[in-house]
Amino acid sequence: MSQEIAQPTSSDGPPKRSGNEPAKHTNTASAGSSSQLPPRKAPKETLNPRMLAHAPATHGSRTAILQKLHSAMTALNEKLRKDKNSSNRCFVLTPDELITMALDEEEKFARDTPSIYGNVIKLRIVRVTKMAVDEWANEVMSHLNARYYKINPVQKPRAIPKPINTGLTPAEEIAVVSQLVTPLAGLEEHGYVTKQPTNADIETAKKGVDESKGWEKCDRCGQRFQVFPGRREDGTLASGGFCNYHPGRPVYPPRKKTEHVTGPSQAYFPCCSEALGTSTGCTRAETHVYKVSETKRLASILQFQTTPSQPEKGPLKPVSIDCEMGYTTLGLELIRLTAVSWPEGSDLLDVLVRPMGEVLDLNTRFSGVTPQHFASASPYGTPIPNTNSPSANEKKKPSPPLQLVQSPAEARGLLLKLLQPETPLIGHAIENDLNVCRIIHPTVIDTVLLYPHPKGLPIRISLKALAQRHLGRDIQVGDNGHDSKEDSIATGDLVRVKVGQKWKELRKQGQKIEGGKLVHSDVQAAPALTSSWRVVQKRKSSK
Repeated sequence: MSQEIAQPTSSDGPPKRSGNEPAKHTNTASAGSSSQLPPRKAPKETLNPRMLAHAPATHGSRTAILQKLHSAMTALNEKLRKDKNSSNRCFVLTPDELITMALDEEEKFARDTPSIYGNVIKLRIVRVTKMAVDEWANEVMSHLNARYYKINPVQKPRAIPKPINTGLTPAEEIAVVSQLVTPLAGLEEHGYVTKQPTNADIETAKKGVDESKGWEKCDRCGQRFQVFPGRREDGTLASGGFCNYHPGRPVYPPRKKTEHVTGPSQAYFPCCSEALGTSTGCTRAETHVYKVSETKRLASILQFQTTPSQPEKGPLKPVSIDCEMGYTTLGLELIRLTAVSWPEGSDLLDVLVRPMGEVLDLNTRFSGVTPQHFASASPYGTPIPNTNSPSANEKKKPSPPLQLVQSPAEARGLLLKLLQPETPLIGHAIENDLNVCRIIHPTVIDTVLLYPHPKGLPIRISLKALAQRHLGRDIQVGDNGHDSKEDSIATGDLVRVKVGQKWKELRKQGQKIEGGKLVHSDVQAAPALTSSWRVVQKRKSSK
């Protein structure tokens, strides 16, 4: 495990030194090299639980639990000391550091989860007991980061983009892509909407909302809270205070052949590596949020619309879309809509969308949309100043701010102008995009269905994983959230990869492209015999 060491820090602020503490190194070094980590000095403590104003258990119980936790950590520390992987040996702790780490963990559980303290810390002890050496080294690294200094993992080399060569022209790719269209009938249980909810359905949904009096279940932490569309008298939008949650979904490690001896591997959250059930959350938000999934309730906010026919426009080229969403007092709403042409990936539409409800959370971690985007946005239709291409000696000019449309209905209208009912509409988990836009479109290509998870729906392979695997492309990296334009282009390119594979199958079946349409070669080969066929016939007649 190769790591880089950044400037030491203190858990309480900037780097500090006590009078008898040796100076900490400020230069970076590789933890995987023979060099040691910068010096650190653990406080002299005994294996005695730290005093708390409101302890979750008696001192004797906490002491017994702490001793078991420390014993499990000590055993792992010894395994790490004897490990043949020299890159991990820099994470071997001294006796004082082991005591401090055990005290820190026990105190964290006692403070954060007092009501279920006994259960969660026992689960933690079990997990430490079964932990592999490499995983323990990661745990130690996290502890050292929190208490002494920052250890930055060496960045993985960026993926090398793979060229997409379908062997077809753009027009021919469009002819083949129709073979990848997915019929949506039977997929309604997975969120795909194929018909408008009736007025009776909508009235039922509205009645249910009225009777619930604004009580919802938080989409992040699961807590019940009350939401106040239009604001309560005191200006509050939601009750329940802060929301503590894990932004990452739990990861369930694959089963091992040795589980009958060691027991099953415990699920954990990738955002903080904490075991499932041992923490209320590693992230805090200002408010709770919720999501509406029921079709009739979505229609009660804004009714679905089926893609209308536009005979005057004729056939339209396929479109790849991606939507970003934020949480409001009406649920998860559309806040950015991006559409690009397929297969070229040229810009067609990219707008910010003013949601119908009051904003609770723009979900920037995933949407990439910030308050600054809305503050700098110009109204949709504002002329964009002409920015000539910079010369080689000039810096690239920043992109102009996004333009803002005033409602999801307006954004939907702009997208529908790009579509006919038979126009292939491309997306990843496209039911989410269609539902947030309230569109029913009969001709869709969903990369979730083109690249299915081995276990099938509702489990899906993420767009990020698919892009890295099939395109050699890193997307959704960094702390700025997703970029809907980048995502829509990646989705379209994944479809191009499948088009290339499909074309190979079709050629083997004797099909070819003529006049922008797929035809079977036998239809054209019958009247005029091919030269190879004539050779075979000549050989037969000469015998």
